[in-house]
Amino acid sequence: MPDERPTRDRVRALVREVLANALPEGANEGATAQTAPAPPAPAAQTSEINVRTPERARTVNIAPPGATDEQPFTRDESSKTVITETDVRGLEEGSRLRIGEDARLTPLAADIVSERRIEIVRRASRRGSRAHKRVAVGADHGGYKMKEELKTLLAELGHHALDFGTNSTDAVDYPDFAHAVARAVSEGEADLGIVIDGAGIGSAMTANKVPGVRAAACYSVKVAVNSREHNDANVLTLGSGTITSAEMREIVRAWLLTEISEERHKKRVAKIEAVERQYRC
Repeated sequence: MPDERPTRDRVRALVREVLANALPEGANEGATAQTAPAPPAPAAQTSEINVRTPERARTVNIAPPGATDEQPFTRDESSKTVITETDVRGLEEGSRLRIGEDARLTPLAADIVSERRIEIVRRASRRGSRAHKRVAVGADHGGYKMKEELKTLLAELGHHALDFGTNSTDAVDYPDFAHAVARAVSEGEADLGIVIDGAGIGSAMTANKVPGVRAAACYSVKVAVNSREHNDANVLTLGSGTITSAEMREIVRAWLLTEISEERHKKRVAKIEAVERQYRC
């Protein structure tokens, strides 16, 4: 019978070699990483995401340096001053649309945004509430003189006035001019509107018939500030027979410098808009 010792010796040597290279019992996973390094992380692309493994969940940060946690926009129309139904029609429900700080939505665009629950994100302002605005102005014959004073004030404040008349003290009908100003605001031609008649009430009634317009008849600085801060009024109506030129200047200045900011007020304005939508044809 052949000698089996050489074979046994080779087997024993092989076993000793395997045992010498094996991990000791209870060794941690960090030792494994020395012999089998983990593959490099994927290239940075988005913000934090959660990756599920069979044992537990772990967080993998693949955000690029300096990135923010802002969600991406479905579409960016921030270069436009007026957002129409064409700009929003292709967006799916729940999309995020970025628009300019002073951009206006047409009534049809606003309807689509509401129906599809599209999130509107305005580009952050770099200028603040003192930003120059396009202000549509109008008046009847009783408010003509004060309108001309108003245009001078707007120029002094750095705003651009769009004059929709009237252009004399000849008798005219205030609804015509209130409608013209309100429509300019509704369609995005102007950022805000100011109308002057004898009392300011009739023009406010007319302007509020135009979709998207929130007109406020103001007779004091306090009321003017409230109309902007609480109701986001975009049309101001004044009565030339109820205030002086000096009071007009104070009211207009305060109205233009005030912005709606608190979420509780924005929520209530959204309810005003919801009521309006119920009665649109």
